[in-house]
Amino acid sequence: MPFPDTVKYCILGISVTLFLLALGILAWQVFRCCSQTHATHTQQDTVNDDQLYSDEKSGTARTYSGAPSTRVENVNTEVRRLSRCLSQSSLPSRGSVQADGEMEEQADNNKVNGSLHFSIYYDQLQSQLVVTILQVEGLLEQNPSRILQPFVKLRLMSANSEEVEVEGCTDEEGEGTAPVLWKVLQEWRTRIVKGSCNPLFGDQFSCPLLEEKELHHINLRMEVRDFDKFSRHSVLGEVRVPLGRLNISYPLELQEDLMIPQKDLVGQVLLSLKILPTSQRLEVGLLKVRTAPTEISSDAALYARISVQCNHSKLRYQKTSAVARCLVTVFNEVVMFSLPEFPLEQCKILVSVYEMHTTMKSPKYLIGQLKVEKKKSAEDKHWSIMMRSVRQPIAKWHGLLI
Repeated sequence: MPFPDTVKYCILGISVTLFLLALGILAWQVFRCCSQTHATHTQQDTVNDDQLYSDEKSGTARTYSGAPSTRVENVNTEVRRLSRCLSQSSLPSRGSVQADGEMEEQADNNKVNGSLHFSIYYDQLQSQLVVTILQVEGLLEQNPSRILQPFVKLRLMSANSEEVEVEGCTDEEGEGTAPVLWKVLQEWRTRIVKGSCNPLFGDQFSCPLLEEKELHHINLRMEVRDFDKFSRHSVLGEVRVPLGRLNISYPLELQEDLMIPQKDLVGQVLLSLKILPTSQRLEVGLLKVRTAPTEISSDAALYARISVQCNHSKLRYQKTSAVARCLVTVFNEVVMFSLPEFPLEQCKILVSVYEMHTTMKSPKYLIGQLKVEKKKSAEDKHWSIMMRSVRQPIAKWHGLLI
């Protein structure tokens, strides 16, 4: 049934009235919002004027209440107080900042370009250590005129339980220490990859170990070298891994940054020096060689190659006779060098000890080397005594390094 016209007009009037009421409420809300925003900006401007212009602060405070400016002053005072407390207690001191900077600088100085990616695994069923060289990354060409030919040389080194006293060895505090005597258990080298700064190897090596307890005294030393056919291979960097600190009961992949190469003590040499100033001659006597206890084959023998270098000019080297190897190998041999007309302070002595087998043809094996020169502080005492004791042999133990 359709509505009459009177009802329709009433409904239309009510709708128009509600619409006008809604518009009025909306306009009122907009007006209030604009008024509050204007008042807020005015108060903020007044507070900023109080902070920037302290001379006009009293005049501004007459118009507005003192609460906003007082609150800002209290906050600033609290901030200044907290900043003083933080500067005295929380912030690091100047000495600690310098110490941290020196430690970071020293760590950066010990690093070289490149990293080594490898894996280690101890097979408990077969009782052997498995080392895999995967890749070397980030090498830089040192000589643009020749192609980089990197390879990795590995040494498995075991620490001797006996301590050895070597003069000239001091710790960080300057006190004398008994350095560890190492012995080389195994040596390997990877294939050569020519012309690559990121060479891929994938070479795997294994060494039998009777007990897993032996790993606590074993270090793995890996040297990245640049192959040179006509000269000595240059060492680009090294990575040392103490196996006792790793859980290698399962294959473990590691990537370590290359560090500056360091030497390890593998023995001692009793060396005798005598200078003859009238005839310009130098006598070098090789008396004894002491190495770490190891399994020595019956046909193993040691010999030494001694050379003298003066003003970057190397004299002809001389070799000693081969002597059967034992824990303390006795040589008692003296070699003579005729020195050129250079100051003796510009000369240095290089002694290299090799192992060979007398019953079969096998390549020589380098045990270690030592240098005696005026520039080295550890050898300065022996050199100084030799210069003061003319025509008298002076003997002293020196560390054999590799």
